[in-house]
Amino acid sequence: MADDKIESAFEASIASGKINGAVICATDANGTFVYNRALGERTLLSGEKQPQRTDDMLYLASATKLIATIAALQCVDDGLLTLAGPLSEIAPELASKQVLAGLSDDGTPQLVPAARPITMEMLLSHTSGVAYDFLVPKLTKWRQQNEPPLAEGERRPVEKAFSYPLAFQPGEGWMYGPGLDWAGRIVERVTGGTLGDHVRQRICKPLGIPVDDAQFYPVKGESVRARLVDLNPDDPECLGRAVLGGGGDMNLRSKGDFGGHGLFMTGPDYLKVLKSLLVNDGKLLQSETVENMFENRIGPEAEAGHRGAIEGMAGVFFRVGTEPGSKVGHGLGGLMPLENTEGWYSEKTITWGGGLTFSWFCDRKNGLCGLGAVQASLPVDGKIVSDLKQTFRHDMYRKHAAWKEQAQECYNMRKVSLDSLASMETM
Repeated sequence: MADDKIESAFEASIASGKINGAVICATDANGTFVYNRALGERTLLSGEKQPQRTDDMLYLASATKLIATIAALQCVDDGLLTLAGPLSEIAPELASKQVLAGLSDDGTPQLVPAARPITMEMLLSHTSGVAYDFLVPKLTKWRQQNEPPLAEGERRPVEKAFSYPLAFQPGEGWMYGPGLDWAGRIVERVTGGTLGDHVRQRICKPLGIPVDDAQFYPVKGESVRARLVDLNPDDPECLGRAVLGGGGDMNLRSKGDFGGHGLFMTGPDYLKVLKSLLVNDGKLLQSETVENMFENRIGPEAEAGHRGAIEGMAGVFFRVGTEPGSKVGHGLGGLMPLENTEGWYSEKTITWGGGLTFSWFCDRKNGLCGLGAVQASLPVDGKIVSDLKQTFRHDMYRKHAAWKEQAQECYNMRKVSLDSLASMETM
């Protein structure tokens, strides 16, 4: 499927009913190569079908994490936070966390003190020990035995949603988790506002993104809700069910702005964020800070844990389309290939996604960034969606290469014509 073209592969999946549509956006560093397309249809609550549009509001799911990363790094640039310093004064809940070494036969948790403080760098690179409980069996058991189930309609802030112990010693492992939810909460504490307010003022405004077009769940305003892709009979509460493969309880049970999963934006607006990082234009972050985002943050102590996660049962999600066994690390914002692949990702790429259906990349060496948002139908066909995301990742590079070749041919033809004219004028 990765060898297919975007148009034929996506249209075939739409025709078969496997997906409803897609929004695909990409651009190069010069802004001369631009690919913005909306495919398929969406269905309103009324049952009316409308063509998918590029300015439809998309549920980002975990693609929110890149936005929260930028927000946290802006606070570092502002001198409100540091990457390497302890967070004990700002987030004492993190400082007091213990590590769950295991559980005894009778279910008694074996907790040991954290050997070192959690830092912002650890939160942004998933090396803090803060992990999603559903990805770590011992944390799943701990929650089952120590936390009562949520009451009907109960919603929890970050502090209560992720109050369970650490999965490993800070800095000594890697596991995907709510580090960016904590980072977003810390941004709120040092700025005195909500994460949503920060995103709208410090990310949207500098990039010319309408402030109402970046909202955390629940989305407000009829003009915005009318463009919500998930505003359909399968998802009347706009929980992002198709993006998440069903369910969507994480939004329904979240209280406040969660930096790990809660944001809605349009495809072209998200692309503006990627483009700003791609060209390092200074609109969002200091130049050195952007450079630091594209540096591997998996140190020697965490390397084995990262490799274990990448090669484990959930590794297909953590690899984000890269081949099994390939050399990868993790930067500030996403996975990093550590080697160049001919015609594809370079070693200066960060990439991640959201839920089952959203994928993005930013390749600074090859000067290309893009996002692919598959609008899946329910129940989600995971294999089809995964193949389509891979088609997007590879075909966008092929399209960019073909465009560069065509542009070079046009330049050569123009140069020949100008040289011919110059020769005639000297005769």
